[in-house]
Amino acid sequence: MPTIMIAYVEQRQRLVSDGDAEHSDGGDAGQENIGALGVAAAAGDIALAARDFGGMVFIPPATLLRPSKTDDVVRAVCVARRSSRLTVAARGNGHSVGGQAMARGGVVLDMRDLGPPMELVRCGGVAADVPAGALWEEVLEWGVRNHGMAPTSWTDYLRLTVGGTLSNGGISGQAFRHGPQVANVAELEVVTGDGERRVCSPSLCSDLFFAALGGLGQFGVITRARIPLVPAPKMVRWIRVVYKEFEEYAGDAEWLVTRAGSEAFDYVEGFAFVNDVSDPVNGWASVPILPGSVFEPAKIPAVSEPILYCLELALHHNHREAAGVDEVGNLAHLPRCIRTHTTCLSTAIVANTTKARTYTTHRPRRAVSFPRWNS
Repeated sequence: MPTIMIAYVEQRQRLVSDGDAEHSDGGDAGQENIGALGVAAAAGDIALAARDFGGMVFIPPATLLRPSKTDDVVRAVCVARRSSRLTVAARGNGHSVGGQAMARGGVVLDMRDLGPPMELVRCGGVAADVPAGALWEEVLEWGVRNHGMAPTSWTDYLRLTVGGTLSNGGISGQAFRHGPQVANVAELEVVTGDGERRVCSPSLCSDLFFAALGGLGQFGVITRARIPLVPAPKMVRWIRVVYKEFEEYAGDAEWLVTRAGSEAFDYVEGFAFVNDVSDPVNGWASVPILPGSVFEPAKIPAVSEPILYCLELALHHNHREAAGVDEVGNLAHLPRCIRTHTTCLSTAIVANTTKARTYTTHRPRRAVSFPRWNS
């Protein structure tokens, strides 16, 4: 749930059916102070801030602000401090599922317009100073296109904000090698509940630094993060391996993430999908890597269950390392999979709605089939 909050009020969350949303006028909590913000939110803004990706609750705030600089966040927090009942919630890209970025009768901060722009910094290494409202796909494209650099740890879905995932954890298929995103941060700027703007790091105000990372917004609004960067790989070999049995899928996943560093993949994660051609989102079509690739149902044993499993693997490399990648990427030791999809891509990276996709600059490798495992 990529959201950050400086105040979270326990509240009963009601499941809302279509056309039966719970509307609230927000009461009179702190209304006397809302005017001090000098912003009158439009009805559309209130409706936007009252919903999230989960679609289960409808909690209207009194107003929605779009801060363009950290001082705007400080001002909103200071106004909220004047009331014992006025809450402030920071909203990233709205992907919470249970109202965590909402503020009943309070102030919602839409962090997407927050500045300043991203900046490359050199301080014992190379890093990017990134506003908390930036999407990870924006960080990726900016880093690779302009500097040939990228962070080491991502989330699986890249249209989440930096501040949101750092307030939660940030897990993806790289975490088994590099840790979650919260373990890959050099510095934060945080506006605390007393309205103070503070810079913190492992060596400066470390209590606040480690509390804010993964702290669900309970210790302040993250407004900026310094993210270490590393050289982006020139090539990525991308593989998806399909399984019929969960036990074999889970066993191979555990084996893959425990390989020695020189033999390890750079990315390992898995997902389940529906054994059905008619579901374009969750069915067979979710497995092929590139547009136009075909999922071959003939490879699926007739006795398969309604749910199948897929491991997604990636190896980063340069052109001259292709032989070594062939050795590491040889999946002949996984004879229990029933189908693989493989391609080799250049890292002229463009972010997609679900992954860091890439443009291919040459013909993809032919998909490789391995012996079918019989149960």
